[in-house]
Amino acid sequence: MAKRELLLGDEALALGALHAGLSGVYAYPGTPSTEITEYIQLHPLTAQRGIHCAWSANEKTAMEEALGMSFAGKRALVCMKHVGMNVAADAFVNAAMTGANGGLVVVAADDPSMHSSQNEQDSRFYGKFAGVPVFEPSTQQEAYDMVQEAFGLSERHRIPVLMRLTTRMAHSRAVVEVADVREQNALHCPEAEHKRQWVLMPANSRVRYKALLEENARLEQEAETSRFNTYTDGADKSLGIIACGIAHNYVMENFAQGAPYPVLKISQYPLPAALIRRMAAECRALLVAEEGQPVVEEALRGILPTPIAIRGRLTGELPRTGELTPDSVRAALGLAPLEAHAPSEIVVPRPPALCQGCGHRDMYTALTEVVREEYPTAKVFSDIGCYTLGWLAPFHAIDTVVDMGASITMAKGAADAGLRPAIAVIGDSTFTHSGMTGLLDAVNERSPITVIISDNLTTGMTGGQDSAGTGRLEQICAGLGVDPAHIRVTVPLPKNREEMKRLIREEITYDGVSVIVPRRECIQTAKRHAAKK
Repeated sequence: MAKRELLLGDEALALGALHAGLSGVYAYPGTPSTEITEYIQLHPLTAQRGIHCAWSANEKTAMEEALGMSFAGKRALVCMKHVGMNVAADAFVNAAMTGANGGLVVVAADDPSMHSSQNEQDSRFYGKFAGVPVFEPSTQQEAYDMVQEAFGLSERHRIPVLMRLTTRMAHSRAVVEVADVREQNALHCPEAEHKRQWVLMPANSRVRYKALLEENARLEQEAETSRFNTYTDGADKSLGIIACGIAHNYVMENFAQGAPYPVLKISQYPLPAALIRRMAAECRALLVAEEGQPVVEEALRGILPTPIAIRGRLTGELPRTGELTPDSVRAALGLAPLEAHAPSEIVVPRPPALCQGCGHRDMYTALTEVVREEYPTAKVFSDIGCYTLGWLAPFHAIDTVVDMGASITMAKGAADAGLRPAIAVIGDSTFTHSGMTGLLDAVNERSPITVIISDNLTTGMTGGQDSAGTGRLEQICAGLGVDPAHIRVTVPLPKNREEMKRLIREEITYDGVSVIVPRRECIQTAKRHAAKK
């Protein structure tokens, strides 16, 4: 009897990678992808097989480290949330040009409806842009099966593979049947005929790009016959439904006895053009149900030779933003809405807030008391992390949040424009992710900015993962050229508020780059550490 496990989508993918002979996972924590790496870190196979599973400084370094493992012939997994793909893009796109040696799978977990993100970009665009195959599971079982298939495809075609999850797939559970465990690859570097493509000088890249385009034709043929792309015929040809990834579930939930229309389920890309043309030839109109942005809906207009009505997110049958639901798909199908309970009048929305006892609270209290009372022209540029919640009540302490590392560089740019004082707030993990280069720019130009690195000794927003710079922030700042006399460390506690306010005043008046490090362990990780003791 097959072994069965109840798994999150993230966990199913992680276990599938372990069973596929994984040798290393490289990641930066980001919701909804974090649990993939955490599952691998805690699984017994990881210790038994010596699988690499430490957190990387950011998504770009993770991508490059995994590419190095692939070069050495081993199977590597890279995990990130969708906005992390922007950070990894240079390495990811160029990895399509180098190709892969050992299997290389990149997981991007998208966040439609922006549950914990700045945008809801669709990572399938990156797959098309780079020219790499994409897998998009519709079930947890497919997440387990697909990652194993993805490693095999990566090695057959010597190319990285992108796997795209969405929040609902990543964070919902289902029973998964698991298979046997494959052995890890032996160490082996690229053979002589493939060595040239790993050096992306223009002469080599021109040759490789032609090969990549030819390879895409073969990848499309694989998608046509993939077990993950299925065409189910239906008697009613007035409509054909193209359902991508998890959207296939939303379609089928509305047809308990089976869909009356032809349904093309797409979970492997490049798009299976022949199957799409078959549906267009048989049906009078098409409805495209896809989670995220209208990637397939737009592509159909280039694939189909004759005009046909194409409905979806672009035409308004489905909402242009946010997650799909069975109800929104039901409306697009022209079905009557199902009866539902009215929302409870007792339950009221509760906005997120910094934890009681959090060191960020004491940092913001001191900062706002100084800024509001003494520096009415000050602007505070913040960053991505728990401390982003400083924008909300009761603090209302920050003016901007854009992307990882932007606090320091935006403060510098504002100071370049003449704004005084310009203050940056950034966390310890975000600082080592992408804040260090901005600090170097500020040091090189002796920018009059005050940088507050609010250090809670962990990556708190995603659950307390290791932070790359823990215990070394002062040395890093000094190494980048900040005057040690203006690297100030304090403990953010109510009893130290006056001391913190004094440090903030002193460093705001300094005509140069100054760094204040309020350091106190995250209250949540402190509780866990205390419980272990």
